[in-house]
Amino acid sequence: MNLWQNFIRPKNLSEAMDAFARAARPLVPIAGGTDLMLDLEQGRHEPVQTLLDVTSIAEMTLLEVRGNELFIGAAVPVNRISLDPLIATHAQALAEAAALIAGPQVRNVATLGGNVAHALPAADGTIALTALNAEAEIAGITGTHRIPFQELFLGPGKSSLKHGEELLVGFHLPLTNNHQASCFKRIMRPQGVALPIINCAVWLERENDKVNQIRIAVGPGASTPWRAAEAEKFLAGKSMNDETINAALEILLAQIGFRSSARRASADYRRHIVDGLFRDVIQSAWERAVLTLKL
Repeated sequence: MNLWQNFIRPKNLSEAMDAFARAARPLVPIAGGTDLMLDLEQGRHEPVQTLLDVTSIAEMTLLEVRGNELFIGAAVPVNRISLDPLIATHAQALAEAAALIAGPQVRNVATLGGNVAHALPAADGTIALTALNAEAEIAGITGTHRIPFQELFLGPGKSSLKHGEELLVGFHLPLTNNHQASCFKRIMRPQGVALPIINCAVWLERENDKVNQIRIAVGPGASTPWRAAEAEKFLAGKSMNDETINAALEILLAQIGFRSSARRASADYRRHIVDGLFRDVIQSAWERAVLTLKL
């Protein structure tokens, strides 16, 4: 049995929106297909009439600086993101997250947009983009618009994108300035390519020995991508030392909503190991922020 009946490969967003309006339904966009094809083959996805291949849409394959922002197209492969010098300079947490997604073969075809659109609250790319204060660009019949990144998510596996009407075009991130830096790390079972037990991303700006601004994302911390807002508020303006980090960790633990997973870890175990992970990530970002960027 065919997994789909029609295959369309638009060259630009206008052609894609025309296909959205005219093609046979159900219609599903596809890029790398590393999740979608398995779901179709194994019966976890409803039958599809039309696959819309977005990998030839020029607007969705760009990775470039636009004014004071970095734009990353949703169809950019994960492996390119892990290696690109612009990402390394302006979104190091995202480069580190991308390098940990699946294995090399999957990273060569999987896309950042696909990683995000799957709407899992602890996906590596999603956690990094949350800490980096990204905005999502979305195309619809009436044109494109931007929304705060976290507004893409309604719950585990549930995206706010209007099915069959809207397409995730890409992501806009602020450029990194002097004394700003980010870091992403995760803890996983030591069994080859494994799913993470917990991950964490931090972006911060330092002023001498004080935290000027900070964003902290931990996954899974809630049913949607989650930032430790109370811990961020506490750390702003504080000197970075063990006492400050200890207090911030207590605030984070009081706010976070870890859950138990039979395949990954219990909530109690996650609460235990987040201590070392958070300290490691925030300290790495802090040390990186000392350096003056060579742009």
